[in-house]
Amino acid sequence: MVSLIAQEAQRSCAETRAAALSQWEDIERLVQSFLLQPVTPEAAWEFENTLKEALREIGRSIVEAAYNRLEPEAGGEMPKRVEFAGQEYSRKNEKTKNRNGIGTVFGKIELWRFSYEPLSEARDDKQKSFSPLESSLGIVAGNATPALAERVGRAAASQTQQELRELLEREHRVRWSVQVLRQVTAAVSDGVAEHLHEAQKEQLLAWLQAADASKGRRKITLAVGRDGIMLPIRDEKTYKEGAVATVTVYDRRGRRLGTVYLGQMPQAYQTTLSAELTRLLSDLLETWDGSEPRLVYITDAGFHPTEYFDNVLTPMEHPRRPGHFLEWTRVVDFYHATEYLAKLAAVLFDDPRAAHAWQRRMRRWLKHEPNAVFRILHSAAKYRSERRLSAKEEEAYCAAYQYLNNYKAYMDYQAYRRLGLPIGSGVTEAACKSVFTQRFKESGMSWGIEGGRVILRLRLATMSHVWDTVYRNFLAARPLPTLATKLPTGHQRYAKAA
Repeated sequence: MVSLIAQEAQRSCAETRAAALSQWEDIERLVQSFLLQPVTPEAAWEFENTLKEALREIGRSIVEAAYNRLEPEAGGEMPKRVEFAGQEYSRKNEKTKNRNGIGTVFGKIELWRFSYEPLSEARDDKQKSFSPLESSLGIVAGNATPALAERVGRAAASQTQQELRELLEREHRVRWSVQVLRQVTAAVSDGVAEHLHEAQKEQLLAWLQAADASKGRRKITLAVGRDGIMLPIRDEKTYKEGAVATVTVYDRRGRRLGTVYLGQMPQAYQTTLSAELTRLLSDLLETWDGSEPRLVYITDAGFHPTEYFDNVLTPMEHPRRPGHFLEWTRVVDFYHATEYLAKLAAVLFDDPRAAHAWQRRMRRWLKHEPNAVFRILHSAAKYRSERRLSAKEEEAYCAAYQYLNNYKAYMDYQAYRRLGLPIGSGVTEAACKSVFTQRFKESGMSWGIEGGRVILRLRLATMSHVWDTVYRNFLAARPLPTLATKLPTGHQRYAKAA
């Protein structure tokens, strides 16, 4: 049996070699032509680009020849029945060509394969035929090999639809309609989304391990943040709020080792983001068995971040110590707090220089002095008693005063700095820009919720540094057809499903 399989493999290699050799004469003529002409920058440019195209065509020919040798030509040598995803299928008699061709990194190829149709009961339920060969090769959305589909997924995370279509044609000589491009992109996004949570957890565990091994006098820190951002949604009169969450690991010297990103298109009450963030934190802390990290929640004092802290983080039980609650240190972003100092200064002083001097002094107190907010409010009240404010100024004063008074328990920045904790939510605010603004808010853009989710998942995977992991796991999890009858010796090519 082994010798027959080896012979079959040798014949296949001979065919792929012939496919490459048919292009080699063109390459030899190209090299000779270049060597015989004067050497100029233009000639070198043309030589390399022409050679690149010739080598690409060799790769395309080899892939096409190899993939088309995976099934025998005669239908009788294929199994009559195949089981796939819990359904039995029956073989059609003749090979047929994939209607649109298959995109590869070298260009589009023709793929001839046997199709299997569902048994009569399934056909009545509108079940479609399928190709075991395409399933075994991992063809994505019926149009792309796994290698090209990965290229599409990575590029779609950062490039517009038109830019991606131009890239595919320029780099891979693949010309797809908008519909096909969207189908492939959505299939990749759906595939990686299933593995994103586990990959992000493993990445955070790796950073925690590195932090635990670092040198320094402070505890390692796990910092969580979340924020909202307004997005242009199709058929909506106003922008709607999307949301981002970040989980960041800091080592014993306070250095940021890495951040994973979560995100959600506009949704009432941001329930999906809250659920995903909670699941990630619970699973992470249940798995981690190293030094207890200091848990920090750093945000502005908006409605959703505050509600999440009060209703989810505060009563969150320790996953490895039943009956004990996790201890979270909440930090209201320092730079948001200083904005309210500016608002107070604007209504308390007519002289801009005096306003600036007071604000600068209060900012220094806020950052470096203990019990700073109490002292700031006392100073503001003193200057307020010496002035007559208009109704508008009174409203601005009360709003700023009330903000600082309400959240003073989370503004002990002197203590936070002594512990080596971050005092600004810059990581999360930057995430709003990098996750959403740079891709979703270009001129003239508007988004549907589902289309936005497709791109968002791809961006979260790439930005969290887990793309390679989630894509490989996506491929490994794809179902394989199970042979219901044996192939003749030497032609059994499909991997059997576990």
